[in-house]
Amino acid sequence: MSTKFTPKATQLALLNFKSVSTRTFWMTSIAFFLCFFAWFGIVPFMPNVVKDLGLTPDQKWNSIILAVSGTVFARLLIGKLCDKYGPRLCYTWLLMLGAIPVILIGLVQTPLQFLICRLFIGFIGASFVITQVHTSIMFAPNVVGTANATSAGWGNLGGGANRLGMPIIAAAVISFGIANEANAWRYSMIIAGVICFITGIIYYFFTQDTLNGNYKELREKGELPTKSKDQTSFLKVLKDYRVWILFFVYAACFGIELTVYGTMDDYLQNTFNLPRLTAGNIVLSFALMNIFARTLGGVFGDRFGKLKGLKGRVYFLALILGLEGLMLSVFSSINILSVAIVFLIAFSLTVQMAEGATFSVVPFINKKAIGAVSGIVGAGGNVGAFLAALLLKSKSAVAEKAAIAANEGATQDIIEAAQAAASSQAVSNGFLIIGICIIVASISALAIKFSTKDERKVAKEMELSLQLNTNN
Repeated sequence: MSTKFTPKATQLALLNFKSVSTRTFWMTSIAFFLCFFAWFGIVPFMPNVVKDLGLTPDQKWNSIILAVSGTVFARLLIGKLCDKYGPRLCYTWLLMLGAIPVILIGLVQTPLQFLICRLFIGFIGASFVITQVHTSIMFAPNVVGTANATSAGWGNLGGGANRLGMPIIAAAVISFGIANEANAWRYSMIIAGVICFITGIIYYFFTQDTLNGNYKELREKGELPTKSKDQTSFLKVLKDYRVWILFFVYAACFGIELTVYGTMDDYLQNTFNLPRLTAGNIVLSFALMNIFARTLGGVFGDRFGKLKGLKGRVYFLALILGLEGLMLSVFSSINILSVAIVFLIAFSLTVQMAEGATFSVVPFINKKAIGAVSGIVGAGGNVGAFLAALLLKSKSAVAEKAAIAANEGATQDIIEAAQAAASSQAVSNGFLIIGICIIVASISALAIKFSTKDERKVAKEMELSLQLNTNN
């Protein structure tokens, strides 16, 4: 016998803990936060790691590239697994298995071991896909963009909070006499891994796949498609051109945010002669804008959807993505710190809003394969990060080597100054190229179309959800 149908939530009531939708929102946001905290947990300690393991500049850049490369394959796989097994089991296993390389990185002794661990730690970046799938299942069309954007934005905060959190953990480890300053980073990563593992267990017991039960139970009752139908849905996703446009779009927003976040410390130091701490604090504020910026993208996506239907969501996505590209392009040419910070803030706001706007469109591409669509689009973000990092690395490496060769025989201070200036100019040119690519992506987004039938289905679903919630 079928269970009583529970309608999707039509509002994001953050304090209504009796609601399954609200509880799921908080659990998936916290899990995502911890995954990002661990994923980029090593970043604040990189100077210590370079000294401890003797990393070369190439190995340091390769570790940045590997950290986002592993996530591409993980996101492609996890989306399909979510459709097959449900987000609850997928998140549980991802957290528990993903904790292993996080713990192991605290035990590495060679650069190769470090690079391997960074590659596999990147797999927990697939947590984003599960978060978007789980919130998409729980919330109705009128608010799904807001819910997706908020859970993702607050989860992304983990990538900035670790700049404060990891040094605090390290300080605590030192104060208890467990480690010294040189190896505190190792214990900090081990602690982060253990927390992820425990969260995986909690996720299993405190969430469910859908408002009406878990996938396994629903399949036994005939309320979910069989495995053969899942395969058919996945093939349809692969053939849908809109999925690949969104893949490109997400590469142009989340992918670029990752790369800019990972390289901005050095760029600010080299371009404006800022101390490392000051540059780090500016980048931290950039990351902390996820508290509200990504949510704004989802909110405006929902509002444009209410006014103009599904095509309204696409129009807003194209607009905000174009503004993102413009802000980065202008920022790349500025040499005055105060003005640069204004455009960096504007870029931060627009890039995060574009991410939220992307996933206000994703849930409507194929409702029978939300996981597969989310996985492919999410992987696009990491492909974008990989390509952007590769571009900046190649331009910077060539420029720095040329500067060193041109100043051969000079004092170390002169060589380092020339190297910093060359790197700054190379990365600036790279940012301009990336900004132009983002504008191209914004234009391509306008090619995403929905049929009249799709529009009617969404309108009917929203009307039904509102009616059922009112009656309840």
